[in-house]
Amino acid sequence: MKKVIATGAGGPAGINFIMSLRIAPEKISIIGTEANEYFKYLSPADKTYLVPKAGEDGYIDALNEIIRKEKAEFLHAQTDAEVAVVSENREKIEANVFLPSKEAVKICQDKLESAKIWMSKGVPVAKTLEIRSEEDVDRAFEELGSPIWIRARHGAGGRGSTPAYNRGTAISWIRYWQARGMKWGFIAQEHLPGRNLAFHSLWKEGELVTSMARERLEYIYPHLAPSGVTGTPAVQKTIHDEEVNRIATEAILAIDPNFNGIACVDLKENKDGVPCVTEINAARMFTTSYFFSYASKVLRGDCYANIPYLYVKLAYKESIPEIPRYNILPENIYWIRHIDAPAKLVRSGEILGEMYHWCGQ
Repeated sequence: MKKVIATGAGGPAGINFIMSLRIAPEKISIIGTEANEYFKYLSPADKTYLVPKAGEDGYIDALNEIIRKEKAEFLHAQTDAEVAVVSENREKIEANVFLPSKEAVKICQDKLESAKIWMSKGVPVAKTLEIRSEEDVDRAFEELGSPIWIRARHGAGGRGSTPAYNRGTAISWIRYWQARGMKWGFIAQEHLPGRNLAFHSLWKEGELVTSMARERLEYIYPHLAPSGVTGTPAVQKTIHDEEVNRIATEAILAIDPNFNGIACVDLKENKDGVPCVTEINAARMFTTSYFFSYASKVLRGDCYANIPYLYVKLAYKESIPEIPRYNILPENIYWIRHIDAPAKLVRSGEILGEMYHWCGQ
C-alpha cells in the first residue's frame, strides 16, 4: 500500500487533496501534517501530526521524523509557504517528491517576475508594474488607466488585493498593510473585468498529461473583501474553451519547458474578452480539487479527472491510462459550496452528489 504524506491537511485545499485520494481505485495510507493546532482536527487523513510552520526552525526535521516513523514514500506539500520550503530543501526530504524545478517554483510564486516572463514571450497577461513609491502609483494610473488592481507580489488567496480608482485609495491601501507590519512588496496590474477562470493541469517532463478548466462564478463571503474576491469560489462550473487551454499551456511552458507536476493557472478576461494569465500555483492543487475528482467518479465512473490520484501515480513512476489532454470532464458541471455546507455536484438543475458522500466507505 502506498504511504503518502500530505501537508496542510486541515486546510480546505489539503482536505480536498486527501478526499480525492480517498475515492481513488486503490487504498492509499494518508498521513497528514498541520501547522495549526486547531485545524489538525479537521484533517481527514488516517493520522495527522502537528508540525512547525513552514520556514520555522525544525520544519524539515519534523517532516523527516514523520517520514521515518510512518515509513512514508512520498510527500505532497499543499500550501504556498510549504511548497517554497520543501522545494528549496527537496534534497533533504527523506521521501520522494514530484515537483517543478526550484527555479520554476520561485518564479511562479513571484507575480512580478512571472508577469515579466509572460510579457516578454507574448503570453496574454495583465500589464504589470512594481510599486515601490508614490511615483510608481502615479505611473500605474498613467500607463494602465483607472481602475488599477493592487495586489501583493507574493502570496495566495488574493493577498493584499483591491481595485483602486484613484491615487489616494491605492496609496492608503498599501500604507494600511505596512502599518500592520506586513512587509509585502506590491504590484499594480491592469484591471481585468471579464470572466474569472482557472486551469488545473498535470505535467510530466514538459508534456501535458491532462487538464480541466473552470469558471468561478461566486465567492464565499464576497462582502468581506473590497474586490468581492475572497480567494475561494462558492459557485464554479466546468468550461470547454480552446483559448483558455492554449494560453494556460503557453504560460506554463514559458516558465519551464520541462515542467513537472501540478500547474494551476489563474486567468481573467480583459475588456476585449482575451483570457489573461494572472498567476500559476505551482506544485500544489487548487483549493477545490475534489470537484473534478468526484465529478469523474460520478459522471464517468473512473479516475481520469482525479488529478491528485494521477499525480501520485506519476510520482510513484506508475503508468496511467491514455486520457485526453484537455476537457477531461463535460462542460457546465457546477460545484456549489459554502461554509458548513457539503458541496453539491449539479448538472442541469439536478444534484448528482455531495462532498461528504465518501464518508464511511
